[in-house]
Amino acid sequence: MTRIGKFKWFVGLLLAGAILVFAAIWARPVKFFREYGELHMLLSGADSRYTTIAGHRVHYYTMGPVNGTAVVLVHGLGGRSEDWQNLAPYLTKAGYRVYMPDLLGFGRSDKPTDFSYSIADEASVVIGFADSTGLKQFDLGGWSMGGWVAQRVASAHPARVQRLMLFDSAGIYEKPVWDTQLFTPSSPAELEQLYALLIPKPPMLPAFVVRDILRSSRNNLWVIRRAIDSMMLGRDTTDTLTPGLKMRVLIVWGREDRLFPFSQGEMMHRLIPQSELEAIPGCGHLAPNECASQIAPKVLEFLKD
Repeated sequence: MTRIGKFKWFVGLLLAGAILVFAAIWARPVKFFREYGELHMLLSGADSRYTTIAGHRVHYYTMGPVNGTAVVLVHGLGGRSEDWQNLAPYLTKAGYRVYMPDLLGFGRSDKPTDFSYSIADEASVVIGFADSTGLKQFDLGGWSMGGWVAQRVASAHPARVQRLMLFDSAGIYEKPVWDTQLFTPSSPAELEQLYALLIPKPPMLPAFVVRDILRSSRNNLWVIRRAIDSMMLGRDTTDTLTPGLKMRVLIVWGREDRLFPFSQGEMMHRLIPQSELEAIPGCGHLAPNECASQIAPKVLEFLKD
């Protein structure tokens, strides 16, 4: 084969590969972005691991120096451990050992059909996770539903949680003004409404991405629905628990959060006398991911103080 022939063969091979990659992304964009998130974590130095809690397999990432102060980060409803991919590297670079579990029912953890998916039971999963990984004391952070779970953990196990961080957290008793069905969207219109709650200026998603988000989310709808139904009972709310917290607490809130308005962050601040409240301008409910560069300095200052 001549040099020109080899060149044409090589270019053709590259084009064929590009077409295959594009076709794979077009067919399953959600899978592609999830795998990208997993790759991003691994390239950031995270180790993907599993542990067993009450007979169930729980996935988690850990990253940072082995002898660093332990920080456990808990994701929100419908989330996964990769949601911390933008904030966690700031902590590890500062010397912290960061643990990011997938709660039962989410990410790559088991989804047992006989589990309640209540806040109280997910809090038990977090403590079980700490036990299984040998964490006697740790700093704890939770985002959205994960913040609610973290409040329950800190209240029940104050000797183990050294500092508590709440990011756009649920937990106080306040009935949502939005339709909770939006967390299990079944149409493009509902998905658009959900994104409007989560992001101040939501992007216009291509139709093929919307289609795949709706398709892939169907597998987890029953878990999210069960979790929401449990939350709406109001049995696990933290209004009466948070005033009794003794550890230092940092409350971080996206100023433009439409899901849980900033007024809820202010209420939590009033309920926890020793808390610090930080409003992040221009950010919504996804602030720990989309505004990590603004949040990280405040978090590091809090943890080092």
